[in-house]
Amino acid sequence: MSEDRVRIDKWLWHARFYKTRTLASEAVAKGRVWVNGRRIDKASAAIRTGDVLTLPRGHDVTAVRVCAFAERRGQASQAQALYEILKDSVLESAAPPP
Repeated sequence: MSEDRVRIDKWLWHARFYKTRTLASEAVAKGRVWVNGRRIDKASAAIRTGDVLTLPRGHDVTAVRVCAFAERRGQASQAQALYEILKDSVLESAAPPP
């Protein structure tokens, strides 16, 4: 895989959306992660900078834009530089309908 792409499970772990790479892989395999509006079910799927990921965070759903890749999992402050949370992207799934 070239340097302009990385496995989605690895990126999710580096960006600290999951505590372990195994948990990231399981979430992807269960179809909980979407890339550019498409459901992904393989942890080996490659993502690029600029891709938009939609994923669960607790009871909410968040959309983030991939901004960078990391060589290893770092501190939380470093992980936050890997993505941009898209404005108005947090949707509360438990919210009552209007």
